Amino acid sequence: MRDTEAKDDAHSTAPTARQRLWPRFLGSLILLGLLSGLMLGRLTAPGEVRLLTIEPQTAGLTLWFDRAPEIFAESRDGTYALRIAARGQSEQGQLRLGQALINWRLRPVDRYLLLGFVAARPLSAAWRAVADGERWRVDIRLAMP
Repeated sequence: MRDTEAKDDAHSTAPTARQRLWPRFLGSLILLGLLSGLMLGRLTAPGEVRLLTIEPQTAGLTLWFDRAPEIFAESRDGTYALRIAARGQSEQGQLRLGQALINWRLRPVDRYLLLGFVAARPLSAAWRAVADGERWRVDIRLAMP
């Protein structure tokens, strides 16, 4: 008969080093948390601000946006320009301020819209953004000093 006792504690296969499961488990939890956080961030982050319409007024322009845009104004050499953090299409037109004609042009540059006003005489302008329901209105009023 055979006995079931181990004679010399020898096995037919070599012992393998036990894998450390704890670092692998923590790494997978960290990766899972990072990926689900990125997905939730994409779902809850607002998209880009969009220009809806442009309405010419008697002394300026009115721009309509879906949300509040960031606006940077600059006046140089008698021209006036606004850099607006939004997306939209290129447009251009003319305004009449008294006897003077003012040309305006809107064009996309990088992640901004660049709105420029040019006239034969130096321009000054003021703008203000107002919430109007679910949309935002930016009124630009031009003047010649």
